[in-house]
Formats: sequence, C-alpha cells, structure tokens
Amino acid sequence: MSEREQAKQIIDQLPDYKISTLLLFLKGVQFDDEIEDDLFCEKMVEDYLSDPDPEKHETITLEELAAREDITL
Repeated sequence: MSEREQAKQIIDQLPDYKISTLLLFLKGVQFDDEIEDDLFCEKMVEDYLSDPDPEKHETITLEELAAREDITL
C-alpha cells in the first residue's frame, strides 16, 4: 500500500469533526510549498540580475538551440 493510500485510509477513518482541522493543516502545507517556490524563483532572478557576465542578455532562437542540442523540430 502506498503512502498516499495509507493517508487516504486514515482520513476515511477520522470522525467528521476532525476533518476541518486536517484540511487546515493540509492547506498550510500546500501554502508552505508555494512560499518555497516563490522564494526559489526570487533567488533565481536575484542571481541572474547580480551576475556580472556581460553576455547574460544574449539570446538565441529556438532553431539555434535545437541545432545546438541536436534536436529536429
């Protein structure tokens, strides 16, 4: 039995009055993940902006990238 199945089995055995508390906890865990994702993205932007490499703004086309990676479009 997977951990997800075990969790569902436990939830199914809980009385109704405990479900709202569990739901608040699960939403909190989900919210924490969203905050961590936001912080990760902010760090990536900060790293990019503070990168002194003068070529960091240079771009290539999708076709050039595909050719470089040996991918046929």
